Amino acid sequence: MGDQVNPLQKAPERWGTYQRHYKLGPLAESQPYVVLYGGRHGIKSWGISRQLIVDAAARPLRTLCCRETMNSLDESVHQLLQDQISNLKLDGHFRILKNEIQGINGSIFSYAGLRHNAKGLKSYEGYDRAWVEEATDVSKNSWNILIPTIRKEGSQIFISFNPGLESDYTYQHWVMRPPPGTVVIRTSFEDNIWLTKKSRDEIEFMRATDPEEFANIYGGDCIVAIKGAVFAKEMQAVDRDGRIIKIPYTASKPVDTFWDLGDRYTSIWFAQRFPYETRLIDYYDSEGKGLNLIVKELQRKEYIYGTHWLPWDARAPQLGTGRTIEEQLQSAGFRVGVVPKVAVKTRINMLRVLFPELWFDGDNCTDGIQALRHYKWPKEGPEGQIKAKPLHDIYSHPSDALSYMAVVQKVPIRPNPQANKPQQRPVSPWV
Repeated sequence: MGDQVNPLQKAPERWGTYQRHYKLGPLAESQPYVVLYGGRHGIKSWGISRQLIVDAAARPLRTLCCRETMNSLDESVHQLLQDQISNLKLDGHFRILKNEIQGINGSIFSYAGLRHNAKGLKSYEGYDRAWVEEATDVSKNSWNILIPTIRKEGSQIFISFNPGLESDYTYQHWVMRPPPGTVVIRTSFEDNIWLTKKSRDEIEFMRATDPEEFANIYGGDCIVAIKGAVFAKEMQAVDRDGRIIKIPYTASKPVDTFWDLGDRYTSIWFAQRFPYETRLIDYYDSEGKGLNLIVKELQRKEYIYGTHWLPWDARAPQLGTGRTIEEQLQSAGFRVGVVPKVAVKTRINMLRVLFPELWFDGDNCTDGIQALRHYKWPKEGPEGQIKAKPLHDIYSHPSDALSYMAVVQKVPIRPNPQANKPQQRPVSPWV
């Protein structure tokens, strides 16, 4: 935030009453949820980090700093907190360690990724506060894990993000329909009293040359579609046609599942096929869970399954077991089919053809729908360069899984005839 003199810096003996920007007053109150959103340079991260530091210096508080995914400490706010401790001249109140910050009074700042980390987050149940930074992409599943975890009496959750799509779960849940006890604050660069001349010149240049980009990046407005989104037109048609609704499970129809298996992520769509339409009634994904836990999740659902369709690489033996995923699911009593290997672009085009007949359950498929909206091509390379395939990230797995459904419905593939017949409640050999 620049090289100007910070007007919030006070003598160390006055750190408990430092001057606060008028918009950030609610940060010092006891509301259970405080949401700061808006454009870049909008004092969100500075405001929250400073308040958390000041409070942690005043009394022993345990604070969890998290985001949707965190592959290393470099992706956390660890450095930002260090910088603000120094700016506030509170170095004597904290010890900076490699993986956390400790206060001499017993306060602590810890870091964690949220995505499917229910087991790991249990250790933070006694924490006083959580700060979710860059919360735009946080999934419904992640919020459902975090919120019940930070449940100590008087605990608080601070949330900061720059908006993406209006349909994103975080924006809908915390801005459009915030739960009771939520304070929502919108900020922008115009609230930033530390903004440097260099940053302001860059902002004004974008305002003059690209007003649409300016409105999102610095103004904090939502965008209509992700730049380079693979299924932008298809998802716009889904919204226009009202095909995201509450879809009841029809017990007389079998439920087929369509999987994508990654090194860490597994994504599964649950579909029921009807004349001229396919109903996506459920979606499930996991990170780092073994097949036995995924099977238990399938058994927990009250569906009568048809075929579980796996990608072509499900026939590769797994380390440790020597058995393929196909064989393991068959042993659990499931009927299994394997989708042949088809080029990514071909699968994308096949799914585009199928899209007009897709209906989505708006509650059960929230995270899968969000992934389809964010699945995108990489940025343009040199002129004339052909994009080989979309970005491989947390949004590619759900999109790949759904594309396998298009392959199955386009190409008549029969499941392995040796597989067991579908059962209402298959028995897992791991239970």
